[in-house]
Amino acid sequence: MTPEELDAYLERVGHRGWRAPTKATLDALMLAHTTAIPFENLDVLAGRPISLAPEAVFDKLVRRRRGGYCFEQNGLFARVLEALGYRVRPLAARARVGRARSELPPRTHLCLEVTIGDRRHLVDVGVGGLSLTAALSFDDGAVQQTPHEPRRLVHESGGWWHQAWLGDRWTDVAELTGEPMPPIDQEIGSWWTSAHPGSPFRAELMVARALDRGGRLTLRGDVLTLRAEGFVERATVPHEALPAVLEARFGLVQSKVHTRRVTSGRLREPSVVPTAT
Repeated sequence: MTPEELDAYLERVGHRGWRAPTKATLDALMLAHTTAIPFENLDVLAGRPISLAPEAVFDKLVRRRRGGYCFEQNGLFARVLEALGYRVRPLAARARVGRARSELPPRTHLCLEVTIGDRRHLVDVGVGGLSLTAALSFDDGAVQQTPHEPRRLVHESGGWWHQAWLGDRWTDVAELTGEPMPPIDQEIGSWWTSAHPGSPFRAELMVARALDRGGRLTLRGDVLTLRAEGFVERATVPHEALPAVLEARFGLVQSKVHTRRVTSGRLREPSVVPTAT
């Protein structure tokens, strides 16, 4: 990443603080990234191919002020961290949100290991409505505070389970073994996520971003959910209102929604077509 690209990224997320490769800087960048750049699958629903080429991801998420899913989000964030002097390793994982332990999801999630001094940390700004807003140390079972939910990493059966405390229970977010995820595996995982008929990203609209003071905003299908300060508020978004909601609540400017049928919160046809700004 060039110095000019780094400056453009930091402007995009609104980070004007220190750039030294410390834990404090890392946490500040994670919070800035997850509040500024939404998680979203609009291109997948529109049938547009996802390019993981660094210049394509930078153009989409920074210049065109779009969002993306884990391979785009964490891929861009890894390049930013490397430009700042961090030691970064991409890790393969299985997304576990909403899945029973008995289910074996594909290993199609990308997260990052960031080492500062002699301590390893989990970084994941691309896991949708539960994206991390602070790095987690690989300390087995230790409850770690973030600007949002408490988190922990639990070592079980030869792997690590990333979990979030959602008020009354620990919820699995992702499962990882520490296996690296080189670019070719990222390409294959991204292809499955965006093109396989069984991928949930092809089934319904998914948009999410973190909010200040611990809140989160998600749009799944036609249901907009706000979680903040101990309460949950849900509203159904009429199809004709989707462009305005995407722009006002998620910063996805000039997104255009073609007239298609939305039933029971599921998009029956690819229907959300974002345009460049």
